[in-house]
Amino acid sequence: MKILMVSVFHHHFFNWVLQLEKAGHEIYWFDIADSNTYMKKIDFVHQTVKWKIKIDYPGRYWIKRNLPILYKLINKFNNRKFQKVFKEKLKEIQPDVVHSFEMHASCVPILKELKKYPNIKWIYSSWGSDLYYYQRVPEKLKAMEAVFNRLDLMFADCDRDFYIAKKFGFKGKYLGTFPGGGGFDIHSQKLTVKNFEDRNIILIKGYQGKFGKCNNILDAIFKIKDELTDFRLVVFGANENVLKFIEQPRFQAMENMEIIGRISGREVLNLMGKSLIYIGNSISDGIPNTLLEAIIMGSFPIQSNPGGATAEIIEHGKNGYLIENPENSNEIAALIKKAVQNPGLLKSGIEYNSKHIKPKLERNYIKEQVLNRYELIERNL
Repeated sequence: MKILMVSVFHHHFFNWVLQLEKAGHEIYWFDIADSNTYMKKIDFVHQTVKWKIKIDYPGRYWIKRNLPILYKLINKFNNRKFQKVFKEKLKEIQPDVVHSFEMHASCVPILKELKKYPNIKWIYSSWGSDLYYYQRVPEKLKAMEAVFNRLDLMFADCDRDFYIAKKFGFKGKYLGTFPGGGGFDIHSQKLTVKNFEDRNIILIKGYQGKFGKCNNILDAIFKIKDELTDFRLVVFGANENVLKFIEQPRFQAMENMEIIGRISGREVLNLMGKSLIYIGNSISDGIPNTLLEAIIMGSFPIQSNPGGATAEIIEHGKNGYLIENPENSNEIAALIKKAVQNPGLLKSGIEYNSKHIKPKLERNYIKEQVLNRYELIERNL
């Protein structure tokens, strides 16, 4: 089967595609935002990259940084039009299937062209806030509904998104709920996994922005700081908004708090393998990858639950805690306090996750199911 994959440059996409290596399919990737980078990691894939710029002239990056108005003017003549390039590639490749990852970046822009080819099967993979947040934005919703009328098949990282898709016109076949980047290599010998008794880190995802609400966790932590003196409070992936927030004098006296900037995925996993509790908080998401990573590394999760997605994996008070109001630092503080005061619950919750959820996140387990779905598509072409 000839598959044309349409996606932005993203590690979740690359990890998903790696599941298809040596599966017998002919795979192409159109880098829709053109990161200008060929990916050796997926060198078995025919890659359409570096398509946007006609001439990569000397001094281009300097002009981009220092003379943005001139750079924009030059780009009017030096950039190829996406629609034209994609149209040419579609004719050249003549795929059996087009697989788009993420709605607004990779489905909406190609809808017009795919409507001309009703015999090409179109798959959509929903990521994160793809549907949940943007269903409330009228112009985005209108575009989504138009896409759903043409789509044939769908993957999602949570069941919630399938129901949203159905609500707004998807009538195709649902292929299943899987992590956005496929499964996890949970048997890696290079990962640090400490015993329950040796863990004393409360790990916090440090993103504050449109969706991420780390600062509400930090506010909660401060309210119960006297309860947490025996723990290391580690904030990872702290962005500029978080760094500015913790400049407040009240945080300066918290000597058990450590702030870490951007780190690699492997470093995150190793941190989780040493952490007793993991906390993630956002107003919109699918099933967060970091939540799944916390589970496979034996950390007790406290996670926001936008639209009920997290509740598909976490039963409140059994194998984690659900934050129902991500903007309410009092609620978050109460959950953290309850968790640290109940080590028995933490231990039993982690044991439950390790026994019942972790095996279902293993890479080969997920890969087998995903490959079965592609084989089903091929049989029905």
